[in-house]
Amino acid sequence: MLGQPFKLVIFDFDGTLVDSQFNIHKNMVEAFIVNGLSEPTLEDVRRIVGLKLEYAVAEMLPGDADWELACKVSDSYREAFVKARQKPCFEEPVFTGVREMLHRLDQPETLLAIATGKNLRGLKKSLDHHGFNDHFVTLKTADDGPSKPHPEILYQAMAENGVDPEDTVMIGDTTYDIEMARAAGVSAVGVSWGYHEAQALFDAGAHLVVNSCEELPERFADLI
Repeated sequence: MLGQPFKLVIFDFDGTLVDSQFNIHKNMVEAFIVNGLSEPTLEDVRRIVGLKLEYAVAEMLPGDADWELACKVSDSYREAFVKARQKPCFEEPVFTGVREMLHRLDQPETLLAIATGKNLRGLKKSLDHHGFNDHFVTLKTADDGPSKPHPEILYQAMAENGVDPEDTVMIGDTTYDIEMARAAGVSAVGVSWGYHEAQALFDAGAHLVVNSCEELPERFADLI
């Protein structure tokens, strides 16, 4: 690929590379029911995907709920997801064009990384499930710092690879990804196929929003 302007390309995971919303919703519903709570809707879940789990759960709990309950529900969610992943019928679709896009971007002059609200254990299992392990030099997760949109995990990714903000781009599907990118001083690219609407991404500060994986590499030149 010619004219690649970025040395470090950082991707969100859920909603950007894989379509995990139905698994997340199903297991979140189970976690809420187990704890005697009303089940969240799919829209409730789509709204908070990307946040660190405890913060995501807290956003969906009643206003008078305490942090202890958020942690309890989060633990129930993790247990439900581990069990679900072990079932033969488990599916976590890769968005159309993602494999080809990663192959095109994964070149000697370009480093690929992930910055996600998932924990490292869950991310590694997903990467292994999809055969994506070899693409990414850096994995930054909920275990590494504050929840998005705090920019800490982007600062870490850049420091670990010796790359400056002007040579870095963050790609994600939620306003949390865009706000994090802008806070870190890196280029912010939204994807329209994820969990937040394109206009919301623009309103959060996206420099551009793309509609397909095929389009993404070519649009990098627009950010220069």
